Amino acid sequence: MSNSQKSGIEFEAYQVVYRPLVTEKGTHLSEVNNTYTFEVNSLATKRDIKNAVAELWNVRVVGVRTQNRQGKRRRYKTHYGLTKRWKKAIVQLHEDDRIAFF
Repeated sequence: MSNSQKSGIEFEAYQVVYRPLVTEKGTHLSEVNNTYTFEVNSLATKRDIKNAVAELWNVRVVGVRTQNRQGKRRRYKTHYGLTKRWKKAIVQLHEDDRIAFF
């Protein structure tokens, strides 16, 4: 029984991965370590993320690391607010597989 079945939430692949994070650091990681970063659903488990990336891009996933990013305090003129919380996934692929975003 997977973790997503325990919580009663079933995700489709396109509901788990929101977007790839194409940054300078992420590009370096993809070239050197064959790892890619994504913004993912905050309720998704590592198993959900692994299955979604494998299904969407037809690659073999070796490992998944996740980070829950906290919202930052921001000032808007005379008021303060928070940016949203989000979940980041760092996915390592098999050495023969690649993802081309461009």
